[in-house]
Amino acid sequence: MPTDRQPPTDCDVVVVGAGIVGLAVARELALRHDGVSIAILEREPRIASHQTSRSSGVIHAGIYYAPGSLKARLCVEGARELYAYADERGIPAKRSGKVIVATDAEDIPGLEELERRARANRVPGIERIGPDRLRELEPHAQGAAALYSPNTGVVDFALVAGAFADELVTAGGALTASCAVRALRTDGRGIEVEHARGRTRGRAVIACAGAWSDRLAVAAGADPDPRIVPFRGAYMKLRAERSDLVRASMYPVDAPDLPFLGMHLTRTVGGEVLLGPSALLVGARDAYEIRRIKPRDLAETVTWPGTWRLAAAQWRYGVRELRAAASRRAFVAELRRFVPGLRPADVLPGPVGIRAQALARDGRLIDDFVVSRTERALHVRNAPSPAATACLPLARLIVDRAETELQIA
Repeated sequence: MPTDRQPPTDCDVVVVGAGIVGLAVARELALRHDGVSIAILEREPRIASHQTSRSSGVIHAGIYYAPGSLKARLCVEGARELYAYADERGIPAKRSGKVIVATDAEDIPGLEELERRARANRVPGIERIGPDRLRELEPHAQGAAALYSPNTGVVDFALVAGAFADELVTAGGALTASCAVRALRTDGRGIEVEHARGRTRGRAVIACAGAWSDRLAVAAGADPDPRIVPFRGAYMKLRAERSDLVRASMYPVDAPDLPFLGMHLTRTVGGEVLLGPSALLVGARDAYEIRRIKPRDLAETVTWPGTWRLAAAQWRYGVRELRAAASRRAFVAELRRFVPGLRPADVLPGPVGIRAQALARDGRLIDDFVVSRTERALHVRNAPSPAATACLPLARLIVDRAETELQIA
């Protein structure tokens, strides 16, 4: 698809960010409105460069999320629609299943809470199982009990994002890479988007800027709360000769008060087994190398009151993550709780991602999707996992709001 074209000087809607959410939004706009011109601007040289393509590719079933939340509703809808879309477009997607393992009696209350949420969220096929059934599904797993989710699966989200981009361009939309957005300015005639290749004037902007979403929103006049803080998630991968340790996906019962799902093992759609990820607060919003520090990014994190309140409340979790990030043995030890046959020698370094996590001033890690508004613009302020799974209904929700609040017709 052409991504090096000069962006238009004028259009109806500018979408900022060509991750899977931004592309889904632009596609939804194009499908609804034949006569609306759309330009999508991406800061990186290629689409889907960050969270979209740097994960294990799990299609979540909707187990973890608080009943009644946007995450819960949109994840269940999104998984169903994503499987259908992948089938329609010839994108490989597997309903490989997942087990969430309670390693001992202390984990049982947490497992019961996850089962309650799953049933409240109407997750298809959820089943409480014992140790024998667990070993049938995952012969190398060990636990006192587990939840089995047959509707959990895997896909390559970068391929899904690419299909969205193809649909957008076919419908006449403009897609420009290497075009970081610097500022939004409104006047009586519309909204001007200042970017790396000049300026584009639109009637409205929808910003899906990931790790930089808060910065763009605040510059446009939004409340600074919440702020994005970057968590670096590093994976390990199993050596090919040890890949029989995992058939599908195994997750722990972990950190119920945090929006992280714990270190897990997942066989990707391509057959590789990934382990992790860790969750380490880092000094840059693109710190794929752990030593990478950007003074502005670091300053915005450490001066945010929520950072210190989070550290005070969750220091034990932070110490555990530091240990796992620093030591392969400690990393593997987290997973040996439910896969005791796993050894440090079985793993190799794997991919790295950055979770763009919204952190409130009071220290809460925001655990739902957040969309805010400024003049002539909507800003997706928090779209962590399961945003990729939920991208199709999430895009509909965002476009519904844009039609109403930004008068897109």
